[in-house]
Amino acid sequence: MKTLKVVKIGGNIIDNDVELISFLKDFASLKGPKILVHGGGKSVTKLANKMNIPVQMIDGRRVTDAETLEIVTMVYAGKINKNIVAILQSFNCNSIGFSGADGNTIIAKKRPKLTIDYGFVGDVVKVNISVVNILLNNGISNIFSAISHDEKGQLLNINADTIASELAIAFSELYTVQLYYCFEKKGVLKNIDNNDSVIEKINQVSYQELKSSGIINEGMIPKLDNCFYALEKNVSKVCIGKSDMLFNKEFRCTTIQ
Repeated sequence: MKTLKVVKIGGNIIDNDVELISFLKDFASLKGPKILVHGGGKSVTKLANKMNIPVQMIDGRRVTDAETLEIVTMVYAGKINKNIVAILQSFNCNSIGFSGADGNTIIAKKRPKLTIDYGFVGDVVKVNISVVNILLNNGISNIFSAISHDEKGQLLNINADTIASELAIAFSELYTVQLYYCFEKKGVLKNIDNNDSVIEKINQVSYQELKSSGIINEGMIPKLDNCFYALEKNVSKVCIGKSDMLFNKEFRCTTIQ
């Protein structure tokens, strides 16, 4: 089976023009089929603050009311997505930008209220890979924003880590899939103030211990939940760290086992 790399970027990579261009130049040089998934939450927060729209986060996830959904759609599926596609084209990496609504690729349902009302936040219920796979087979990379739909005309905000995980799982039937979560740190850290305190391997047992001790908390929890879920669903490799891990096998990062 061919190897497919699913790469998710977020954090300071997207917000720093120099780092983003450097990353995309390296991403363009990766051989074989590849999918890029991007977040952009900091840009959304910045724009919301400018527009005096309240920002509310619960356990690392954004509460998305109607006004926030408009901002999220503009920033994720618009500005960031098309900027990435344009930069990749400059590096001769033919790419197409996607939301989950495009090609009916990712179908979601609005998250039920229960104890917390997340607003227009969705949970993925189905992934259709046929359109994306045609593009991959023709050497075209796919750039996914964290926006999907419910097949009833409603756009929904989806956690970008979840989008990456669900795409990796769906493609594991056709490819040997490697899933990489890239951000500004070298990996999951024992000490947030020491960038060299990388925890190189995390399994389910050590994950529970790290959560209990508070070393892993807030936004890192949903990220790791997605990592373990992907492994359970036949994704072959899952790593967290700086993007250098994609291009240097010796680079330290966190491998999820």
